[in-house]
Amino acid sequence: MRTATPQTILIVDDSPENLTVLGELLQPLYEVRAATSGPRALQIVATPPRPDLILLDVMMPGMDGHQVFERLRADPATGDIPVIFVTGMNSTEAEMQGLKAGAVDYITKPIVPPIVLARVHTQLELKQARDWLRDENSYLEAEVARRMAENELIQEVSIRALAHLAETRDRETGNHILRTQGYVQLLAIGLRTLPRFLHSLTERYIELLARSAPLHDIGKVGIPDAILQKPGPLTADEWDIMKTHAALGSDAIDLAERDAVKHVDFLTLAKEIARWHHEKWDGSGYPDGLAGDAIPVSARIMALADVFDALITRRVYKPPMSYDDARNVIAAGRGRHFDPDMVDTFLAHYGAFCGVADRYRDPPHSHSGSSDRRSGVPIAPLGQERCQPGCPGV
Repeated sequence: MRTATPQTILIVDDSPENLTVLGELLQPLYEVRAATSGPRALQIVATPPRPDLILLDVMMPGMDGHQVFERLRADPATGDIPVIFVTGMNSTEAEMQGLKAGAVDYITKPIVPPIVLARVHTQLELKQARDWLRDENSYLEAEVARRMAENELIQEVSIRALAHLAETRDRETGNHILRTQGYVQLLAIGLRTLPRFLHSLTERYIELLARSAPLHDIGKVGIPDAILQKPGPLTADEWDIMKTHAALGSDAIDLAERDAVKHVDFLTLAKEIARWHHEKWDGSGYPDGLAGDAIPVSARIMALADVFDALITRRVYKPPMSYDDARNVIAAGRGRHFDPDMVDTFLAHYGAFCGVADRYRDPPHSHSGSSDRRSGVPIAPLGQERCQPGCPGV
């Protein structure tokens, strides 16, 4: 681990004779700098190149070696420079004091040249090893962070690809994914202020929830085209088949979860959302007729986000509702379709929901499929006006 350039040693001693002796001993092997006082030593250390090792005299007038050492350790830029105390005090107590303070070694005067060279060499080798390990750890940490970010990106792209696959069959637009992700995140962040959700809706949970949201209707890939894309009303039998998309989606995610080498957090939420985002607070939803808090919080959040987007989005069989009319439908579902706290939070942050809807508005003349009619969402052609920038704020 030898370096290409000579290592630098700073000698600090108030005696010019001692500086000369140590300098002549070390200069053939190292770059040597010298200081005759503590303040001057601190000035030298503050200017590049910083020394790789400091030989520090303990007994100096004014600022002694211990005081210099304390100043060095207090500065993060110099705190890791190894220091060998050099002193004329030949006592175990003095040596223990220096080592206890954090010095790497202790040399007594008069110096013995071979011993000084050996100890200097040892400490410089150790410093090189520490520097190498620190650099290696920094590289490894950066590499781990890079690979994690890469994995996160691959995961996100894969989720989007699967979600687009389902929406392509149902003629949804990709912006539905972006809007519902935005609504889910807004609602979850708003709910965190309530004691009821404080411990469950952590930052990590909200991150995973938003990541999982695009998979809420992945089960529609298992519904026949004749039913999924039927322009007219569904028969009772067709409606029963259509409702199976919730279980189909959760079952598919469950299989993926089982195939995973280790637990994948977002798949748990994705499975909850896929299966239960059509459940209702009063127990009248599907597929399992869950009610109240028996419905996972992830699915309750997704239910409101999905319905709001269904109401304000154009479909082949209906124009979009105005934002205000959609808000009224959500409000009317408080305690019936939706968790009351979630409706209250939606209403409190209604302007932000309008902002997300405007930001990811569908392109003109786009046509989405009839997924929301298949989901039991109450649709009525109540007008096509949109909330403008002056829409009520948060």
